[in-house]
Amino acid sequence: MARHLVTSALPYINGIKHLGNMVGSMLPADVYSRYLRQRGHDVLYICATDEHGTPAELAAKEAGLSVAEFCAQAHDAQKAVYDGFELAFDYFGRSSSQQTREITQHFARKLNENGFIEERAIRQVYSPVDGRFLPDRYVEGTCPHCGYDKARGDQCEHCTRVLDPTDLLHPRSAISGSTELEVRETKHLFLLQSKLQTEVEAWIDAVSEQWPHLSTSIARKWLTEGLHDRAITRDLDWGVPVPADTWPELAAEGKVFYVWFDAPIAYIGATKEWADAARDGETRDWKSWWYEADDVRYTEFMAKDNVPFHTVMFPATELGVREPWKMVDFVKGFNWLTYYGGKFSTSQKRGVFTDAALEILPADYWRYFLIANAPESDDSSFTWEHFTATVNKDLADTLGNFVNRVLSFSRKRFGDEVPAGRAAGEAEAKLGEQIAHLLAEYEEHMEALQFRKAAAALRALWSAGNSYLEEKAPWLEIKTDADGAALTLRTAMNLIHLYAVVSEPFIPATAATMRGAFALENDTAPWVTAEQAKALDAVTAGTAFTVPPVLFAKITEEDLESYRERFGGAPDA
Repeated sequence: MARHLVTSALPYINGIKHLGNMVGSMLPADVYSRYLRQRGHDVLYICATDEHGTPAELAAKEAGLSVAEFCAQAHDAQKAVYDGFELAFDYFGRSSSQQTREITQHFARKLNENGFIEERAIRQVYSPVDGRFLPDRYVEGTCPHCGYDKARGDQCEHCTRVLDPTDLLHPRSAISGSTELEVRETKHLFLLQSKLQTEVEAWIDAVSEQWPHLSTSIARKWLTEGLHDRAITRDLDWGVPVPADTWPELAAEGKVFYVWFDAPIAYIGATKEWADAARDGETRDWKSWWYEADDVRYTEFMAKDNVPFHTVMFPATELGVREPWKMVDFVKGFNWLTYYGGKFSTSQKRGVFTDAALEILPADYWRYFLIANAPESDDSSFTWEHFTATVNKDLADTLGNFVNRVLSFSRKRFGDEVPAGRAAGEAEAKLGEQIAHLLAEYEEHMEALQFRKAAAALRALWSAGNSYLEEKAPWLEIKTDADGAALTLRTAMNLIHLYAVVSEPFIPATAATMRGAFALENDTAPWVTAEQAKALDAVTAGTAFTVPPVLFAKITEEDLESYRERFGGAPDA
């Protein structure tokens, strides 16, 4: 059985992330990892904060902190939110770790030895007032394409055009605001991706057949346009230093590697962090997951803006190293989650951010909604109206109400133990076949990483219980056939237990509550087989049970209005 390595795109360090970031990377990776673990696979889910680059330095400056202190605090703040969402990382590391530094420098040395790194002189913006070269976002000015006067040196946020700092009109230093800028010559390291294009194309041809169309189309677009040699160093105070034993002159100038060179390597570095964090007596072999790891299936999760780096640039790096590092097997790319059709924006604080989401409602409300509406085939839009309708219909009415009706009615009529009643009959056999069929659909979609379809299959499983309950109507049945009503309720309780097991990847806290309602001994089964689904007999007569609090409270019109008032009903509200 293959081991499964799972990574999600590293969340950038400057600020708490919004719901679009969550659904485009970390949450689906968590759902998939949880599912794989329940199916008995050996899984390692790795992530980390992405801490290098100009935005980190600028955010630290704005906060009045050193970059190291800012990143440490921001890492802890982000980790607290992800814990609140119950993201079950095996390890959540930091791209600024010593482990990532060492592995990044190793990769650079090997690329250089193999002729894939070249030192080149380039012309770059220099600020005499600041006494330093200004890389990309350290230069601000007017976009030459749309006239936006707060464009940054790497991209205009208004029209999204990619820029070079020297493209900007009326440029100024983002550090001092000085407009007394010059263009001077300096040296940087370039990764010769052009020499690796043929190898990257051959690799894509070999592995991408089962990838989503989004992932392959982006990768092939970049390849069609041709891979260009890319600068992989910057003039920054914070980053992985260029190793002095290989490039002494550049190291003396304080050059560091460009964030998009070291960030993917941080997956490996964070895995080594995980290994180094092992308790006394515990052995963790990080390298077996990454080096000569032929028994590992590696799956990456990311939004579409990250796809080029993971399908073209990082693979080129790994190929150029000429060592047997594990390369990705499946790239799950996502489109955008929009906010009423407009962009979520960290910088403009537009939309719902993950910390605010948890202030409003528990994580399972968000986990289910986001995965059930994941932007897989195209962009999807978050609206408070859609969120409310989904929570009320699927979670409160379909699942929550079923659990409450069954357990409350059974306790009222039969006490605090699962009633016996008669043996299962034709209706129960029919139900078992239906549940087994729907469970197989759910498993099929989860294996294929089709999350919206998986959510629909899970919803259908919940609905099947409601249909059975309406058909049998134990509240009427008990008037003439107590044993029949007891059978109906016992069967429904088995459905609750089954729902608890198979819903855990989507709604882990609620699943634990449902499972904990029954005082079953050795209730450790990780999954439900087709035979068990047909039998529906895991919860036996005489088992004590409790009625949990309401699993999902309905969102009222008053709630909805308060959410609109706090966050706006549209991006420009």
